[in-house]
Amino acid sequence: MADYIPTPEPIEQNAEIESAQPASRRRGIVIVVVAILALAAAGIWWRSTYSENTDDAQVNGHLIQVSSRIAGQVAKVYVDENQVVKAGDVIAELDPSDYKVAVENAEAALASAQANAAAANVNVPITTVNTGSNLSAADSNVTGSRFSVEQAEEQLEVARANNTKAQADLERYRPLVAKDVISKQQFDAAVAAADAASHSEEAAREGVRVARERESQAKAQLKFAQTAPEQVAAQNARARQALAMVAQAQAQLDMARLNLSYTKIVAPAAGIITRKSVEINQNVAPGQNLMMLVSLEGLWVTANFKETQLRHMFAGQPVEIEVDSTGKTYHGKVTQIGGATGSVLSLFPPENATGNYVKVVQRVPVRIDFTNLAGEDPKHELRPGLSVEPKVSVK
Repeated sequence: MADYIPTPEPIEQNAEIESAQPASRRRGIVIVVVAILALAAAGIWWRSTYSENTDDAQVNGHLIQVSSRIAGQVAKVYVDENQVVKAGDVIAELDPSDYKVAVENAEAALASAQANAAAANVNVPITTVNTGSNLSAADSNVTGSRFSVEQAEEQLEVARANNTKAQADLERYRPLVAKDVISKQQFDAAVAAADAASHSEEAAREGVRVARERESQAKAQLKFAQTAPEQVAAQNARARQALAMVAQAQAQLDMARLNLSYTKIVAPAAGIITRKSVEINQNVAPGQNLMMLVSLEGLWVTANFKETQLRHMFAGQPVEIEVDSTGKTYHGKVTQIGGATGSVLSLFPPENATGNYVKVVQRVPVRIDFTNLAGEDPKHELRPGLSVEPKVSVK
């Protein structure tokens, strides 16, 4: 039996199949590459169309200059450079001796003012009662003095009549005693009676004068007593003045206590101490910078976008923030768009009114606030000045 020899046709078919497989593989690779490029182009188109990003951005925060509100000598310093503090922590303390004495002095002044106010308030009802009694007494004195004047005037009339009669009798007795018609004793009696009558008239006249003076005094006292409402009002004014002095003394005491509390310098916010320049026994003045506190709360991002990127950007748009130092992505939103470009806000703004002006794309600062900083940065890894890359969803 002869050996079977295969025909060459199947061999040619296998070769064709083997040569077709690399071609189909290359076609698949090309399709995948084209798909990837298409996706990349779509991503670039999507990103350029529906978002705006920039790498000219950094984290900003509050840099708080810590200073003393009063003058004094530093007694203690509780912090070191780059130490983390919480809001309200005591970071330094001044010598409180002088301010304790000021508090004691203010307390004594307040006690004195309160005593004066109590006395002035007690005098208000006393003055009211006294002025009412004085008015009634003065009115009675005027009535009595007027009656006394009338009596004195009547007594003066009687004394004047008696004196007139006595002087007339003396004149009649004078020629009679010369002719010895009457005795010398009778004449002397007439002379004595005339003198007595004259003195009685003078005494009565003096009594009228005194009675009228007393009437004038009584009227003056009545007029003064009639000012009772004004006297009460004046006493009320003195009482109110005393109360005002109490309030003033209380304010001075509050200020003294406030100054005493200022001897303890506390951290205004949570953050990190930097640029510490205060030492023990150093004399400090109000407003003198002692250290800087870098706040780790309330951070935000300042991104300088090109003016061509602001066409569809407005406040409230969501932002994804990529931070170089942490490699994490944070979330925020646009809150403010700057009122001018960075060049205009610079120390030396450009002068464009020249013949060789070249148009340069300007950048505008945009503020971006973190929406969940406490949840996304619980360890306070973010620091002011870190470079970030925000991506704003504009559509």
